[in-house]
Amino acid sequence: DSGGEECSDLDSELPERLSSCCKQMRQIAIQLGRMQQEHGLSIDPNEYCAESLKMGLVHVVYEWALGVPFQRICELTLVQEGSIVRTITRLDELCREVRNCARVVGNPTLYRRMEAASVAIKRDIVFASSLYVS
Repeated sequence: DSGGEECSDLDSELPERLSSCCKQMRQIAIQLGRMQQEHGLSIDPNEYCAESLKMGLVHVVYEWALGVPFQRICELTLVQEGSIVRTITRLDELCREVRNCARVVGNPTLYRRMEAASVAIKRDIVFASSLYVS
């Protein structure tokens, strides 16, 4: 599964700021795994992290958000085009959910960041109408 690469495998491709964010997400996932373990679940925190976070397309989605054409995006990975599209649309759904949560808790900065992220990825063929999806 090429979508399951860990963040450390991608460090050479990612800008430092993005690589740092990936490392922070891994640390948070390990902490969540430890908390679950402490509360009686038979979970290995490192396995929980590896199974929960799939960082293999971080670089691809990052390049997409920067405006790189879809054809060039597809050349960055062996992952099928449909999986790339699905990943980007799921990220947009996540941005929308976080944006709604930010609105509810009164965090306008987070709201604006999620709005900007959504605008950056919501373009071209990835969000074009499809004959198969309505």
